[in-house]
Amino acid sequence: MADAAVPVLTIDGPSGSGKGTISLRVARILGWHYLDSGALYRAVGVAAGWADLDLGDAGALVRCAFDTEIGFREDEGGDLRVLVNGHDATAELRTETAGAAASAIAAIPEVRAALKDRQRAFRRAPGLVADGRDMGTVIFPDAGCKVFLTASAEERAERRYNQLKDKGVSVTIDGLLREILARDARDANRSVAPLRPAEDAVHIDTTGLGIDAVVERVLALLPPRTG
Repeated sequence: MADAAVPVLTIDGPSGSGKGTISLRVARILGWHYLDSGALYRAVGVAAGWADLDLGDAGALVRCAFDTEIGFREDEGGDLRVLVNGHDATAELRTETAGAAASAIAAIPEVRAALKDRQRAFRRAPGLVADGRDMGTVIFPDAGCKVFLTASAEERAERRYNQLKDKGVSVTIDGLLREILARDARDANRSVAPLRPAEDAVHIDTTGLGIDAVVERVLALLPPRTG
C-alpha cells in the first residue's frame, strides 16, 4: 500500500507539452521514483492490439487492463523501457496508433478504475514524480506540489514531428497538428477524469522554452531539500 506521507510532484498537461521529458529529468535530479501514467494506458492499448480486441468492446478492454503485466526498467543508457507481458514494447508505445488507442481506452471509466491502484502503488520513498493528465486531480489529489504544463498546439506538433523524424518515421506537421487537436478535444471532453488542471496547480507555458528552463521552474516550486 502506498505511503501517503511520501511526497508527490504531479505534472499534468496535454500531449506534446513536454511533461514526460520534464518529469523524468526532475525525478532523476531529485532521486525520486517516476510514473509515466500514459505508458500504462498505451501498454493496455498495445496488449489489446496484440489480442486483436475491438476498441469498442469495453468489457474486453477492462479485462485486458486487469490482465496485462506492465513493468518499467532503465537500459544501460539510462532510457526508460516499458515491458508489456514480458516483452519490450517501448517502440510500439511511442507510435501514433498506440497513442490513439490509449486515448480511446482512457475514456472508459472501468479501465481507469482498474489502473488507479497500479498508479498509486508508485508512491514510494523518497518521493514520486507523476506525469499524466489526471495525476493532480484524480490519482494524487493530495500531492504537495502540482504543475500543469501547456504549449501551443503548433509547437507541440512541431516537437512531435522532430521526435518522429529522428526515428525515421514519415509524418507531416499538418497531420500531427490535426491529431493533437483531436486528442485535446477527446481528453478535455471525456466524461471521466477530463484533462484539466487541478485548482491548486501551477501553470507553466513551455512554448519557446528549453528543457533546462522548464526544469528549473519546476524545481523552484519544491520546498528546499534537507540532508
